[in-house]
Amino acid sequence: MVQIEEKSGVKTGRRDEKPARKKDRSPDSLSGILAKIVLLGLTDAVAAFVLFQLMLSGEWLIFVISLITTFVINWIYLRRGGLPAKYLAPGVIFLLIFQVFVMIFSTYIAFTNYGDGHNSTKADAIASIQLSASERVPDSPQFPTSVLEKGGKYFLLVTTPEGEAKLGGADTPLAIVSPSVSGPTGAATGVEGYSTLDFTTLLAHQQEITALTVPLSENPEDGALKTADGSTSYVYTPKLKYDEAADTFTDTTTGVIYTDNGRGSFAAQDGSALNTGWKVNVGLDNFQRAFTDENLQGPLLKVILWTFAFAILSVATTFALGLFLAITFNKKDLKGQKIYRILMILPYAFPAFLSGLVWSGLLNPEFGFINNALLGGAQIPWLTDPVLSKISVLVVNLWLGYPYMFLVCTGALQSLPEEVDEAARMDGAGVWKIFTAIKLPLLLVSLAPLLISSFAFNFNNFNVIYMLTGGGPRFDGTTFDIGSTDILITMVYKIAFGTGTGRDYGLASALAIIIFIIVAAVSALSFKKTKALEDLN
Repeated sequence: MVQIEEKSGVKTGRRDEKPARKKDRSPDSLSGILAKIVLLGLTDAVAAFVLFQLMLSGEWLIFVISLITTFVINWIYLRRGGLPAKYLAPGVIFLLIFQVFVMIFSTYIAFTNYGDGHNSTKADAIASIQLSASERVPDSPQFPTSVLEKGGKYFLLVTTPEGEAKLGGADTPLAIVSPSVSGPTGAATGVEGYSTLDFTTLLAHQQEITALTVPLSENPEDGALKTADGSTSYVYTPKLKYDEAADTFTDTTTGVIYTDNGRGSFAAQDGSALNTGWKVNVGLDNFQRAFTDENLQGPLLKVILWTFAFAILSVATTFALGLFLAITFNKKDLKGQKIYRILMILPYAFPAFLSGLVWSGLLNPEFGFINNALLGGAQIPWLTDPVLSKISVLVVNLWLGYPYMFLVCTGALQSLPEEVDEAARMDGAGVWKIFTAIKLPLLLVSLAPLLISSFAFNFNNFNVIYMLTGGGPRFDGTTFDIGSTDILITMVYKIAFGTGTGRDYGLASALAIIIFIIVAAVSALSFKKTKALEDLN
């Protein structure tokens, strides 16, 4: 409360009361402790669920790491002191999970044959071969069948000649069940907890149902049941017989013997291999294959050269245009300066992948706006010609990238001292001389690291390539889905997740490591060279 006193005609003021104490919201306050208990409780609940699932699945290494991490988190946040660790712990944990672990796992995969047909253990591969390579038993009895569904999976409910109802799925062998519904003939048609598919649903999912194979028992050699119409099943036995002692498969119709070739497959003497294999370590084979495989060697070298050209030209063009616009709109007496600057950064405000799709429609040779409206119906193959597609990619990336350079160049220009510019004019230097001899070197001191990061970004600029051209037009003479505008990152994506030769995670991981080495080497060299610019500051 402020009181006013009059002394000798002079008014004075003083505060008799101290300001109210602010509410304590520190981590060691009551509210801080309660917040820690709630957050740690939620964290520990999630951790307990994850640990339980890991224990059931037998992933003991990940279980131990997760358990130790949970204890460390509780120790950090429950003890007094250690404030820096409490702030750093979340970032460090996410760094380890999303960066370090990914790098380590990708490196491990690069030295394996992990991919389609080689994504599990040898035991799983043997069982899969026995189930997939099968033929119908000639005198197989007919099993009245109903197709059931539960949790998105399909099951076969059959009635044996002895009158027993049995239920099984792709991962679960037939087992006796008590039917809840039976048909007019006494055959089981329903089981409690499962949904019986009607005829319309059977037709809609015919492909999945006809491909369903239900083992008769735990031993794959006992055979399996298959249905072609969803109403009757027959027994199928393996066409390939496995000899556990010799570790070989024998084709019962041709007599061809398939042996373990040491590379994750069963192969015959003529080199033909069974489709299903297993994951094994292959050493440096993936790296060697990248530069020796005839289907990959030529396209890979072209992609590497185009990736460097794309990254360098993208940085050069976006920087040149961004710097030009920054200088143009940096005049203090320019009317509407703020409006112009807002318009310049609009392309930067839209998601890159959406812009890529929009430009893909604009550049379409048949019904695109550019050909039909601007060029009078011309048929220019902007996205299907090898040369024009590269030009189109560079132009679209210029549209998407110049606003960023405009922003950083505007900030850098405003930080330059005006005295240097004025001194140069007094010495008789022209506009171009001032720019090349003074402004540009001073700008590069602060912008060089940003240009290096922009190079690294464009080296892996997935969005503009994939959304605009999809990497096409495709190269001839290769079985891989690789095209003229593909850069390394889109090529890796296609090899890992695309079509063509199937998914090859091992080769894709090897190429990803090559990308990392290239970008790291170029960045390290560039940073070393840019140190010379610091002398200009």
